[in-house]
Amino acid sequence: MIRLTLRSLRAEALRMLLSALAVVLGVAFIAGTLIFVDGMRAGAYDRAGTFDRHTDLGVYPGGDKALPASLVDRVRAVDGVAAAAGELTATGGLLGADGRPVLGYAVLAAIPTETALRSYDVVSGHLPDRAGEVVLDAPTVDKEGFTLGAPVQIGGTGGAARPYTLVGTVDVAGTVRDIGGPFIGLVGPDALAVTGMRGYGRIMVAARPGTSATVLADRLDAAVGGAGATVKGRQQILDEAVDDAVRDLNQFMMLLLIFVGVAVVVAGFVIANTFAIVLAQRTRRTALLRLVGATRGQVFRAALLESALVGFVASVLGVLLGVALAGGMRLLMSRLDVPFAGGLTVAGSTVLTSLLVGTALTVASALLPAWRGTRVAPVAALTDAAVQPSRGAGRLRLIFGAVVLGTGVAALAGAASAGQVLLVAVGGVLAFFGIVLFGPVLVPALLRVIGWPARRLFGMTVGLAVANAVRNPRRIAATATALVIGIGLVSAFVVGARSTKDGIERSVDAEIGTDFVVSGIGQNLPAALAGELAARPELGVVHEQRSIVTGDIEVRAAHPALVGRTLTGVLAGDVGRLGPGQVLVHRELARARGWQVGAPVTIAGRQFRVAAVVADDARAMVGSSAPEGHVIDLDDADFAALFPRERGFLAEIDPAGGVSADQARAAIEAVLARYPTVNLMDQGAYKKMLTGTVDMLLAFVTALLGLAVVIALVGVANTLSLSVVERTRENAVLRAVGLTRARMRAMLAVEAILMALVGAVLGIGLGTGVSAAAMALLARLGGDFHVVLPLGQLGLILGVAVLAALVASVLPARRALSRPVVEALADQ
Repeated sequence: MIRLTLRSLRAEALRMLLSALAVVLGVAFIAGTLIFVDGMRAGAYDRAGTFDRHTDLGVYPGGDKALPASLVDRVRAVDGVAAAAGELTATGGLLGADGRPVLGYAVLAAIPTETALRSYDVVSGHLPDRAGEVVLDAPTVDKEGFTLGAPVQIGGTGGAARPYTLVGTVDVAGTVRDIGGPFIGLVGPDALAVTGMRGYGRIMVAARPGTSATVLADRLDAAVGGAGATVKGRQQILDEAVDDAVRDLNQFMMLLLIFVGVAVVVAGFVIANTFAIVLAQRTRRTALLRLVGATRGQVFRAALLESALVGFVASVLGVLLGVALAGGMRLLMSRLDVPFAGGLTVAGSTVLTSLLVGTALTVASALLPAWRGTRVAPVAALTDAAVQPSRGAGRLRLIFGAVVLGTGVAALAGAASAGQVLLVAVGGVLAFFGIVLFGPVLVPALLRVIGWPARRLFGMTVGLAVANAVRNPRRIAATATALVIGIGLVSAFVVGARSTKDGIERSVDAEIGTDFVVSGIGQNLPAALAGELAARPELGVVHEQRSIVTGDIEVRAAHPALVGRTLTGVLAGDVGRLGPGQVLVHRELARARGWQVGAPVTIAGRQFRVAAVVADDARAMVGSSAPEGHVIDLDDADFAALFPRERGFLAEIDPAGGVSADQARAAIEAVLARYPTVNLMDQGAYKKMLTGTVDMLLAFVTALLGLAVVIALVGVANTLSLSVVERTRENAVLRAVGLTRARMRAMLAVEAILMALVGAVLGIGLGTGVSAAAMALLARLGGDFHVVLPLGQLGLILGVAVLAALVASVLPARRALSRPVVEALADQ
């Protein structure tokens, strides 16, 4: 049986080629992901201790609090400390030689002045030794044309840009401080001033030679324990740095493996369908083996051996393709200027895992077809049947499928009212499995519906294609279902992305009532910026959006001229009275506290009066740790007096009366010229900035899911190709009675298109349903979201499916026409 199986596999290698291709693609995705992430992980270990090469101990704050600068002197005075320096990393910005901000997310760090703690690789010049000096990364210096000894304008949240003397360049490539933008290094006090931070993120400590690290740690703990700080040893610092890097990589790998799982499931459908067709076409041969004495167990094991060999060979090819795929991903990241540390690491565990997964997937997918193949009776060898008769799905399967499908649809419909995100996922999964189980009825019915108008227009050729497609309901359902997975997920993300973008744009229209918006680049606005903008006569309204939670109340800064734009209604009082000493109280808070118009309200020790009670708005619902609706709107001036250190991320600006938009823009740009960490946008640009992440995520997800769609389309080609073999005599009869070669090609092309269209239609329907449930849930949780169908993109998905199906029909058509009619008529 083993020799017979090997001979059969060699003889029918072409039949298994497309099935093997599905395994190759799936395993390549697995291997490429693991190889790519292993390389990044190896790089993470190498760079974890880059800036702690000379650090023996570290003092870290408890919680989110920063370490005050005075604590550095206390640590420095501890017996056994050779050097101590505060360190922080934040964001900053610099102006180029042309006076414009240098683009890119800039990392700003405090560099120790103590030689014993310096761990930077200097390219030219030296590290900063005193206030007023700065170092930059070498690529930025080369790109901008800066020269050592020249002034460079550096700015951040702490204020406008001011000149610092460039004293050196450093190499941070491949380190945790290389994130694609400039690197700025300043001494500690300058870093605190530029970033506006109240203290350091940690204190680095170098021990004197001969001093025990354990003893010194105990001394430091006694010195700083009262300040709520903790002391960590060198090994702990390195371990935590590695853990942070690896944790991020593991999360990235898990995200990729989700898409790998989708591709593997699709490949499983394709493989199972292929083996079902191939083993069905061997009915007579299997019956002959049974007739001469082969047992069911031998037939079953032979089929599994064949699947294992196909899976193993395809997995080996998949691993080789995975190495190339990982190299391509690394090259792409370097071309996009995305920092990437580490090479390609092909670990033995990765190769073994990929081979086992690919082989196990193939064998598991062949189990059910192989078991069905053992049920061939020996008497079948005496008949003229070349294949098993096509059978529809059992009644129990159809009933169960209808129940599962109905349950999934009900879960999606009820997710919003129940307020459960999990119901959206559960509903989508159940709806998909309902389609799988109910597919032998649903898919042929859709095929007939879609094919009916085409048959009326194009005649018998389409009629033959429809008849061929629906001949075996299980086969066509399995082929279409593989497409449903990939196209369903792509459609869900496409519809969800468009709906989310539309909701964001509507929110901006509702919340931003001004012509211009100034936002911080990765940080809050500089402290003095709003005041400088308000002092310009060309600008009428300048409002910095600021808020703080005190107790269980969110206190927000509000501008009297803009306050009405987000309110959905005024329940009592007059919002026009908002000003010094007057506040607006939102409905839920007023009910909870029993406040009415004119009631006294105490905020941060100062008393105010309620000017109006207003309905809750969307901004009050999102991003606050206070209970829902517990919001007070305070006049800008009062907010600044009570909370002077609180900054906002966004400022809204309107021109003064009689000033054109161009004049106002010029005035704003004149102020922003000294602030490299802020960005000026109009409403359209602001919307584009907010929705740009959605577009980028959609492109990333679509690219990853595209592989699953490709594998599914391979399944279409595979099914069609194997069906051509099955219908050799039938096609020969059609050609003998006058069906032209062109019409034969057209018939097979229409059959492929119909399979692809049904899978695409079901996938788009499923994806749209999942997105509709998600949008309804978001709307209930507090947002203006509803489903928006991107008809152009959905049409493109259908078009790509049709085009790919046409391509998939080429080889089967060539195979159908390659044999002479007389020879094909004699085929058994």
